[in-house]
Amino acid sequence: MFKKVLVANRGEIAVRIIKACQEMEIQTVAIYSDVDKEALHVQLADETISLGDPTPIESYLNIPKIIKIAKDTGADAIHPGYGFLAENPDFANSCNDVGIKFIGPTPKVISLMGDKIAAKTTMEKAKVPVIPGYHGDKQDNDSLVEEGKKIGFPLLVKAAAGGGGKGMRIVHSEKNLKESIESAKRESKSAFGDDTVFLEKYLDKPRHIEFQILADEHGNVIHLFERECSVQRRHQKIIEETPSPVMTPQLRAKMGRAAVAAAKAVGYTNAGTVEFMVDGNLNYYFMEMNTRLQVEHPITEMTTGIDLAKWQLRIASGEELTLKQSSLIQRGHAIECRIYAEDPENGFLPSIGTLEKVQAPTGPNIRDDSGIYTGMKVTPYYDPMLAKIVTYAENREECINKMIWALSHYVVMGVTTNIPFLKTALEHQEFKKGNITTHFIDDHFKDWTIAKDGLPIDAIIALAVYDSMHSKKHEIVRYKEADPHSPWKHVGRWRVGGKGV
Repeated sequence: MFKKVLVANRGEIAVRIIKACQEMEIQTVAIYSDVDKEALHVQLADETISLGDPTPIESYLNIPKIIKIAKDTGADAIHPGYGFLAENPDFANSCNDVGIKFIGPTPKVISLMGDKIAAKTTMEKAKVPVIPGYHGDKQDNDSLVEEGKKIGFPLLVKAAAGGGGKGMRIVHSEKNLKESIESAKRESKSAFGDDTVFLEKYLDKPRHIEFQILADEHGNVIHLFERECSVQRRHQKIIEETPSPVMTPQLRAKMGRAAVAAAKAVGYTNAGTVEFMVDGNLNYYFMEMNTRLQVEHPITEMTTGIDLAKWQLRIASGEELTLKQSSLIQRGHAIECRIYAEDPENGFLPSIGTLEKVQAPTGPNIRDDSGIYTGMKVTPYYDPMLAKIVTYAENREECINKMIWALSHYVVMGVTTNIPFLKTALEHQEFKKGNITTHFIDDHFKDWTIAKDGLPIDAIIALAVYDSMHSKKHEIVRYKEADPHSPWKHVGRWRVGGKGV
């Protein structure tokens, strides 16, 4: 097993990995930019090294700088987390070049799965169902228009190197096809340095369902069941759950076998996710493979009892999987909500500022994966996700109710968050019925505004306490001023609200 791991990331995922390493008695190295010098992952790690300039390209995306830090600190492995360099084959190659283990799949697999056209071609050869479309080499606009007409409408234009909805266009008729292709190419070139696109049939009532994969370096591959990820804004997930409310045992078995076949077809190792689209008739199609740990991995951990982060470390160190597909069991139901510093009433635009108060809910089967704390500054440099709240219960109805309660008691002050929006989404009758597609937010919340009943009671109490402690109008009364015979004399240093009567 590794003796020291450098965590090439920040925020809640860096905290998650550091804690996993600590439980396995592995030393950790945290890296941080100037704006993250007080961050929680920095406070937790055994060693911390500054990256300087907070711009991503000079900090968390700076491969030479990160590799040098790893060598200087004697790290024998690097965990990339997700985002930043997690799916960068050049980074994985750089690790290999200096004899540092990259905790993830090989650079070759990362490259193959990062090219969505090559990935789909590989899956077709492996007999894994793919969405009908055009994945060919002809990239001139006229040829793409002709191929689009053969597929029929509606269809999707998608960037081959894309992600997060960039370089993606929905086309409903031939008259908009050429313009959409040109627009998608421009956006893809700007975002990824590559304007290659492909075309896909647009599915009716599409669901986004993914399967968690673990594969060791000895040829063993298993899946750890599915996650429903259909509730998205701007093609990015915000609510995930497992099991999927639409899943049947027969469909789960078929999709699970397809996910394992997909991993084996590319020689996959470590943790990964095979993502499918499922239409209204429960036909499923390979969409892409994420060659890393997913943001939503906690819900799989909650329902299987398996620590995915620890298994990443074990697999990367050469251990063989002891988990067998036939012995894996899903128990209960789990939901994850991603808490963002963003304004749902204003197109989900990011919000920045200082977190004046942070108070996470606690209780049985409530998990808070967070990298935030009171006094932390939320800057414009990085992704606005603050935390992930996860609930677990015996069934879906109880799990939803527990999550609504948890969100009602999650206090984040100082920036605008999506917490009220998440709560409203969970309360929607169509969500409760399981009638969700990737259009759920567009269909039901296009003109959403915050509820008129105001802040949760916990937020009101927290705000009142904060105001009492900081307002000049409310002086803190120290007990030494009280009656010497009063019981309040001996119970603490101070209290809020004036002298006792």
